[in-house]
Amino acid sequence: MFDARSLRLAHILLVHKNPDQVNAFVRQLTAEGQADVYIHVDAKCPESMVQAIASGGNVHVLKERVSVTWGDYNSIEATLLLLRAVHDSGKDHDYVCLNSGQDLLVRDGLAAHLAENRGRLFLEAERFEKDDPRNYYWRIRWPRSARNLYDWPLHPYRLMRAALRVLFARGINLRPNPHPLPDNWLFHRGSQWFCITGAAVAYILDFLTRNPSYEAAFRASLVPDMSFFQTLLMNSPLAQQVTGHNLTYLNFGTTFGDNNHPVALTMNDVPAIEASGRFFARKFEPAVDAHVIRHFCEKVGVCPDALVTV
Repeated sequence: MFDARSLRLAHILLVHKNPDQVNAFVRQLTAEGQADVYIHVDAKCPESMVQAIASGGNVHVLKERVSVTWGDYNSIEATLLLLRAVHDSGKDHDYVCLNSGQDLLVRDGLAAHLAENRGRLFLEAERFEKDDPRNYYWRIRWPRSARNLYDWPLHPYRLMRAALRVLFARGINLRPNPHPLPDNWLFHRGSQWFCITGAAVAYILDFLTRNPSYEAAFRASLVPDMSFFQTLLMNSPLAQQVTGHNLTYLNFGTTFGDNNHPVALTMNDVPAIEASGRFFARKFEPAVDAHVIRHFCEKVGVCPDALVTV
């Protein structure tokens, strides 16, 4: 059996707020000395927030930053910046895990779990057949105004998005995507967050270098961070290694206004989080419940001076 102590991990984080919370998460990730952390801070954040993140050693904050918005391709651009930073480091990472800055480790044993399942790709990926009406995510060339998160149910752009979806389901595509997927490929979709092998990262970056048209197919798609990597890997020689699930616990909202994004977790969610068997959870928000952040920081053995101050 592969020795978990020799496993080398890279954690890539998409960050846009709460630097103290980010620092606590980074301390969790690096506590065992087996991980490098690469952080992308949203370009909308002030430089003071970048400076507040404790970098140095094996924690790297990217200098190049993009402005990330819900449902748009810039989230893929930010993730690719992180993946390239990991690849260009020259280090041999066994696994690369994508998380947000509002995540926390919620149980011990991540390295051991990955060692036991070495070679598996922890990624959600639901297959859509070619006649599935949900292919609207990429077959429509979505206008920029439709690729934002609108919590008000009667927002005009949200209504426009719904109208384009209804028409597509009836065989009418007013804005077809001029950039098709490769022949015989099927669209796949799942949660944005993943933990994949270093070999899979190398495959992704090499594929994109050789196939620039693939990115074009997703630049005007809807919520591409839930399909870009899923579609690429599930149509690759690595497809058999994909588990179909990831390592992150999420609790999506149930109302019309918040069903497109996870709600902030509280102490009431602890039993469900711990019963899930997942290693990460999101999202945590100090302004909503600071106690649950302390609970999981202490649970994974981070020393008291690493706890979030709220």
